[in-house]
Amino acid sequence: MYAILVKELNSFFSSLSGLIAAIVFLVINGLFIWVFPGELNVLDSGYANLDTLFIIAPWVFLFLVPAIAMRTFSEEKRTGTIELLLTRPLSTIKLVLGKYFAVLALVLIILIPALFFYLSVYLLGSPVGNIDTGGTWGSFIGLFFLAAAYGAISVFASSLSQNQVVSFILGMVFCFLFYMGIESMATLPLFSGIEHIIVSLGINEHYRSMSRGVIDTRDVLYFVGLATFFILLTRTAIQSRKW
Repeated sequence: MYAILVKELNSFFSSLSGLIAAIVFLVINGLFIWVFPGELNVLDSGYANLDTLFIIAPWVFLFLVPAIAMRTFSEEKRTGTIELLLTRPLSTIKLVLGKYFAVLALVLIILIPALFFYLSVYLLGSPVGNIDTGGTWGSFIGLFFLAAAYGAISVFASSLSQNQVVSFILGMVFCFLFYMGIESMATLPLFSGIEHIIVSLGINEHYRSMSRGVIDTRDVLYFVGLATFFILLTRTAIQSRKW
């Protein structure tokens, strides 16, 4: 599994896709935080917080994570190397986890430079350091869990097609459905009376809770469970090639 993880990371950075992903994430969020005028602009709002980052980042990751993960299995299928991997003394679940953890590691690498946003707001506060440090760190953890869920969904999407563009579109659609689709579906008259149950199945409800800096065990278990579910689905999709 470790060899797969290292291979994937080397592939990401040798093609500059990892660097490009980090730059895109930082630039888009930086524009909303510092450049574009409005309520989301920290300087315009007058408040020392990073709420803008935690509002914009899930939408950026909605495109970015599927773009990172789209090649994990699609490329193996296109080149035929998936058959070679399946004949090696490596269980399917370890193969899937190796690919998934590589995506997760890249997401973490992308998030680390975002700490400069925190440092900037920390220094601009009046007085210096006038920022809810605990809440901000809790929000970063929530953002990582959200990206981890996106990663598992996107790796699954990659296992469904040998075309990277198709995998990207599927990953983006699946992530959107879990982020906003389920919550929107809960407003339908069909689910009247149980809308709170339907809403709790969506990512946004749990991310919104964690983005307030509150690390609730129920939210953590939700994200871990969702990621595990899609990892197992991916294993099933890959194992089907042996049938």
